[in-house]
Amino acid sequence: MNLSANARISIGIAAAFAVVAGVLLAVSATRSDEAAPPVQDTAATTDVDRHERLVRPDSHKLDVAPDNKVTFVEFLDFECESCRAAFPAVEQLRKDYAGKVTFVVRYFPIPSHFNAERAARAVEAASKQGKFEQMYQKMYETQTEWGEQRVPADDRFRGFAKDLGLDLAAYDKAYADPATLARVKKDVADGEALGVAGTPTFFLNGKQLQPESADDLKASIDAALK
Repeated sequence: MNLSANARISIGIAAAFAVVAGVLLAVSATRSDEAAPPVQDTAATTDVDRHERLVRPDSHKLDVAPDNKVTFVEFLDFECESCRAAFPAVEQLRKDYAGKVTFVVRYFPIPSHFNAERAARAVEAASKQGKFEQMYQKMYETQTEWGEQRVPADDRFRGFAKDLGLDLAAYDKAYADPATLARVKKDVADGEALGVAGTPTFFLNGKQLQPESADDLKASIDAALK
């Protein structure tokens, strides 16, 4: 008996989060080998401070809910396998909650991932030409081609920019601009201040989530929408 389309999607999402659960442990362990972020005095952090760190005026929003009642924030690394595994589930959530939830993306490249920071710079450079979402998706769709390698992927990312029809001179300028890297590092600093230690890390209305499945994310969103 053939599975329905919905059933196949559900199975795919569940499989993705099974990968996330295993890979996230490795990612977190890898980051723990790096310099530990400063310990934050969470008692002294106000709700306003937390909100400002979660969503900056220049933060990238994939979708915006008119009522701004529910905001879903993901700190991610484009070279992170668990982020790629979660990507289809997040895309499905965007479809399921279109117009109801604001989805925000924050950069958090892990130092041990050779091309992660480059990938973030490429996505940020593409955003200057209105192609953030397209480059964001391209990174996950192609991660197996360039991830987990110790060879700079600058030329490959430039090829993505060409495929998206970007002005390559403007892309090159933005990619090399120190301000682009500073923009990425600002996201990292916010993440560390919020206690992010690995990727993907999700926040819903300011609260960090610990999902074990896509259903956990849906349940949290449904509760926030009530």
